[in-house]
Amino acid sequence: MKYQHEVENSVFVLTLLGDLIGENRGPELMELANEQVNEGIKLCAIDISEVRFINSSGIGVLITILTKFRNVEGEVVLINPSEQVQKLLIITKLNAIFTIVDTKEEAFQELKNS
Repeated sequence: MKYQHEVENSVFVLTLLGDLIGENRGPELMELANEQVNEGIKLCAIDISEVRFINSSGIGVLITILTKFRNVEGEVVLINPSEQVQKLLIITKLNAIFTIVDTKEEAFQELKNS
């Protein structure tokens, strides 16, 4: 898995590419989120449109990031999950925990209203 990140309009934008299966990138991603929270960033948009597969470790990474931001009264939005990932979010009932939107613009709008 590869990833890109930036801060845009006070929103930490994390773009994930490939399979989110925890592996050695999980702690790296959680540390990145931690750094942003420590910098005062409270809003996060995670673009998972290019994620093909997520396993339990990957789900753990997403939940940990969500928890980090919510612990500082922040919020996380998932952007454009594939059909397969969307089904997984429904099966695990994570669709009730995460806000899911179709575009980055919608994510920004949702986060600004949270």
